[in-house]
Amino acid sequence: MDKREAMGSWLSGPREALEQSGADFGHRGEQLGLPEHGPGSIARPGRRIGALAVDWALCLLIAYGLVTHGYDQATSNWALLIFFVLSVLTVGTIGCTPGKRLFGLRVVSETGGRLGPGRVLARSVLLCLAVPALVWDRDGRGLHDRMAKSVEVRI
Repeated sequence: MDKREAMGSWLSGPREALEQSGADFGHRGEQLGLPEHGPGSIARPGRRIGALAVDWALCLLIAYGLVTHGYDQATSNWALLIFFVLSVLTVGTIGCTPGKRLFGLRVVSETGGRLGPGRVLARSVLLCLAVPALVWDRDGRGLHDRMAKSVEVRI
């Protein structure tokens, strides 16, 4: 086999090259015992980003209209605080934020139950830092989800 084939092309990446040579990675969430498709499967990145955009827009709107009465740097800071509180309260009680509910997503523990208050708090703090949310594993879970032992699934 040519070394270029073993590494994959710049379009397909090394995963496709390994799959062509016989490696089986399984589907997202298989290691967690989750189905490949339908309710209970791992949420796809597009839905997660869409839910985050809705939640952030809602928090900006609240900060803009109710707290700062105009847009400046303080608006973004207040929006981040509102986002944190929204995340802790809604994920901690009903398992989803308004954006996640709109996109049909829910945050659960790796074992399938609800997250405890400590894990919800840790997940929300890491999510507000943004960097952990940008580091994903092969299942598509962010570092904030891995550290909180949570998973975002479809409803």
